[in-house]
Amino acid sequence: MPATLQSIKYESGKLEILDQLLLPSKSEYIAINGVEEGWQAIHLMQVRGAPAIAMVGCLSLAVEMINEELHDKKVLRQEIEGKLNYLVSARPTAVNMKIAAEELIALANQLSKNEEVSAEQMKEQFLSHIESMLAKDIEDNMAIGKHGASAIIKTVRDKKNVRILTHCNTGSLATAGYGTALGVVRSLHAEKRLDHVYCTETRPYNQGARLTAFELVHERIPATLICDSMVAALMRARTITAVVVGADRVVANGDTANKIGTYQIAVIARHHSVPFYVAAPFTSIDFKIPSGEHIVIEERPDCEMTCIGEHRIAASGISVWNPAFDVTPAELITGVITEKGIFAPSEIIKLKPEENGPDA
Repeated sequence: MPATLQSIKYESGKLEILDQLLLPSKSEYIAINGVEEGWQAIHLMQVRGAPAIAMVGCLSLAVEMINEELHDKKVLRQEIEGKLNYLVSARPTAVNMKIAAEELIALANQLSKNEEVSAEQMKEQFLSHIESMLAKDIEDNMAIGKHGASAIIKTVRDKKNVRILTHCNTGSLATAGYGTALGVVRSLHAEKRLDHVYCTETRPYNQGARLTAFELVHERIPATLICDSMVAALMRARTITAVVVGADRVVANGDTANKIGTYQIAVIARHHSVPFYVAAPFTSIDFKIPSGEHIVIEERPDCEMTCIGEHRIAASGISVWNPAFDVTPAELITGVITEKGIFAPSEIIKLKPEENGPDA
């Protein structure tokens, strides 16, 4: 099987990302030399997907710190906090960056207060922690894939192969590697239990058509692209075993924010008695928000809806509402697939750690 695509390249303080605005027509890596370039790449969606946003944000800080000489721990701590909070503002709905920032700020505070740690040692330990996050993300994604594939296979009688529907892009291009919802698809394919996967185009940014389809073709996974408006017809015409989507934020009661269009797929899946799974790492769970109605939904520019490239497709003068995400209520979700196993939405609150320190 061909190797999975690599959206993030990091080695010895050098960070490059695959510019996803150019896919699928062109594969080009661009250098990220610091926090400002990291913020711009996230905001412009040259990199997207909640786990990948967090990785690029944190690694952009690492790159900047490597090239700085700071001898005052207090100044270093202040710079870390300010730059991480700035990175969170690039795309606020995706919670992974916010949680990573909180974890790293807590670590910086802890190291700053430790009188036995010098400024240089503080910098080294902080950078080491960021770099370890890259390997952990891939490890977590592979565990998500394994848990999800196992659960879905158990629902099928007579050892028949499964058909999966997925929405948006949740693969190697949205994470450090392997993917979340698409990681489940990869695991099913590796176990030779995948009959077919259907991916939506995911308007208006077309992440499904441009990115998910690109990954599936690259890895020779049997797949078909459909328009967002075809989901109900697909479920009526074809037997779909399960829907598996990603998440930009799962909150305490199990409500989930994901790419716009996810909510309506969940409603259609419930009507057709198709299990609906959310695949997300623990870093996508925000225990501080009680329910989905409190999630801040990012709104994107009008031109993403009214234009395709430089070509305008909508009537001039029409007003536009372009939310990037919607919220799927917990009652429509069969289970949340994490690296630690699969949980009913009602169980999410029970997973809340006692402390949210750097090692929590």
